[in-house]
Amino acid sequence: MSITPEQQAEIDALREEQHETRRATVPAVEEVLYQPLQVLDHGFVRVVDYMGDDAAIVQAARVSYGRGTKRTRDDQGLINYLMRNAHTSPFEMCEIKLHVKLPIFVARQWIRHRMANVNEYSARYSVLDREFYIPRGEQLAIQSATNNQGRGTTGAGEQLALGSVPVPQAAPEQRPGRRRKTRAEQIAEMQRAEATRVEAQRFQKPMTEDAQRSFDQYDRLLDDGLTRELARIGLPLSTYTQWYWKTDLHNLLHFLALRGDAHAQWEIQEYARVILDIVERWVPLTANAFHRYRVGGARLSAEGLSAVKRMLAGEEIDPAELEMSPREWRELKQTLGLP
Repeated sequence: MSITPEQQAEIDALREEQHETRRATVPAVEEVLYQPLQVLDHGFVRVVDYMGDDAAIVQAARVSYGRGTKRTRDDQGLINYLMRNAHTSPFEMCEIKLHVKLPIFVARQWIRHRMANVNEYSARYSVLDREFYIPRGEQLAIQSATNNQGRGTTGAGEQLALGSVPVPQAAPEQRPGRRRKTRAEQIAEMQRAEATRVEAQRFQKPMTEDAQRSFDQYDRLLDDGLTRELARIGLPLSTYTQWYWKTDLHNLLHFLALRGDAHAQWEIQEYARVILDIVERWVPLTANAFHRYRVGGARLSAEGLSAVKRMLAGEEIDPAELEMSPREWRELKQTLGLP
């Protein structure tokens, strides 16, 4: 994460300020207010401002004058009900403003979530820093054979190693459990790690060199007097940009449900992970309901629900008889934990 001394001094000055207010504040969010939380190699997320808390959601749902009930259990029950039944407007009463530094290719995915207010760093007005994203070795993977927009995976859900190099493997009966690894196993493990590192460099090196060349050309064009708005057009999608992004809690949770999902690109998942940590600080009761009903829950089609009822009644289900695509049937079985 790249924070200059001047930027850190500005953050420190903001964090030293104290303001009296009658508005609701959340101590757990105040702890991280203005602080850059690192994401990827040069990125971050900062909470710049927020409005509302769990009590504001309860207050809006009941259209009450107070802070909700005195018992957290009652507030949690109402928030669970709102989340379970897909109510939206009470959650829209809470808002948050984030300062995000992210690669342009992540920003292009992010901005598809349109229900937000955005102001992005202008490369027409300012010169971009020489900062670009290079994936770590463990994030390099081949193209998925089943997902046209995803990384390849093994049956265990782990990313495929690129161009696997043959290295000695410990015999199955010798693979370590709780016992100490043998010298042969240690050597084999080191060889696998070295093979992975070398293979990663085969991809990281040209990616880095390409970005460096693009920035060299960018600097030359600026030095030669070309306008900034034209000099920037040859920079790669890995270049970092920044924006202020303000949204309400309902739309933020929708963003997290999609971009925190395992099907999303790993890089934007990392941003979703950090933002979810912020949400858990900010509105813990809502975050609990979100995990129970959105992240950990499941949605079924009418045909899927009918199939579940028939299975519970002891019927044998023939997928060919169902008005479901093979993919939907696979997803249903996966949801139910069936082979």
